[in-house]
Amino acid sequence: MSHNSFGHLFRVTTWGESHGPAIGCVVDGCPPRLPLCEADIQPFLDRRRPGQSKLVTQRQEPDTVRILSGVHEGMTTGTPIALVIENQDQRSRDYGEIKDRFRPGHADLTYELKYGIRDHRGGGRSSARETAMRVAAGAVARKVLGPDVRVRAAMVQLGDDRVDRSNWDWAAVDANALFCPDPAAAARWEERLLAARKAGSSLGAVIEVVAEGAPPGLGAPIYSKLDADIAAALMGINAVKGVEIGDGFAAAALSGEDNADEMRMGADGRVLFGANHAGGVLGGISTGQPIVARFAVKPTSSILIPRQGVDRHGRDVEVETRGRHDPCVGIRAVPVGEAMLALVLADHLLRHRAQNPDAPSEARLPRN
Repeated sequence: MSHNSFGHLFRVTTWGESHGPAIGCVVDGCPPRLPLCEADIQPFLDRRRPGQSKLVTQRQEPDTVRILSGVHEGMTTGTPIALVIENQDQRSRDYGEIKDRFRPGHADLTYELKYGIRDHRGGGRSSARETAMRVAAGAVARKVLGPDVRVRAAMVQLGDDRVDRSNWDWAAVDANALFCPDPAAAARWEERLLAARKAGSSLGAVIEVVAEGAPPGLGAPIYSKLDADIAAALMGINAVKGVEIGDGFAAAALSGEDNADEMRMGADGRVLFGANHAGGVLGGISTGQPIVARFAVKPTSSILIPRQGVDRHGRDVEVETRGRHDPCVGIRAVPVGEAMLALVLADHLLRHRAQNPDAPSEARLPRN
């Protein structure tokens, strides 16, 4: 199987399956002399780790990361950084009944049609278990970006229930199990999600990711647009069915004058924007404003309610998925979304430095 790597100068390759002995990744292109140890990576993995609340899968994985290469005496060496996490709580027997059945909404059928073989244990390579390594690699990417670039995400919608943006509080995101910035919405969502889990069903979600402090000039106007790469990275997360940058689809309902992010010169030579409908990217290049993206996550396909499917013998069957599953995969997709945005920004930052080593770090113009 090819296509397990992404990025250009900052390149990540992941490996492993949901019920294999371990999962891992190799981060290639990380600059040397950056401080890095397991303790820099583990907090991000802990936010994504399963089994932390009654609202997520009860698979108990400590997700303890080990650095195997690329670091010496607490500093990156510029050589490939290998990271590994051992799987410790696989229950492959839960998937015995679907060995020859294709679950609706899953990649079972497409894997079989493409490769002629599939790992039915938890979805194998297509499982969201793989995203733990994206989060680990994202922690390394944050080191490349430096402390001035802050990447955060929050769940802004569960099912058809959206947050009240007037109640937005970033401090609330890590204070509830849903990564919700609106405490009132978080309380509603918990009740609704518990009801869905009790019924054997699931719900979808929308996640918003914001990067503050990213310099202007990242990206390129034709085949390496920053927003296009962000969209591809977020779309590559399991169960994601839609991505938008800035106002996204809502921009289609605006007039030209409302959508235009007007500009003025500040006293210190910086360009000041009156709004950020563009989500921090114009013409595929970052403006220096906050980069804002959202992605929609479909309801978890693994549900207890029987659904119609087929088997590999060409028969119609009824499929009921057993095992331990998230009633809303959007919850643990929050730290994954942060990681993917950090990875794209780190890659583009290194590309930008290579082509424009003297480029400004702020949206600042010379004064006449």
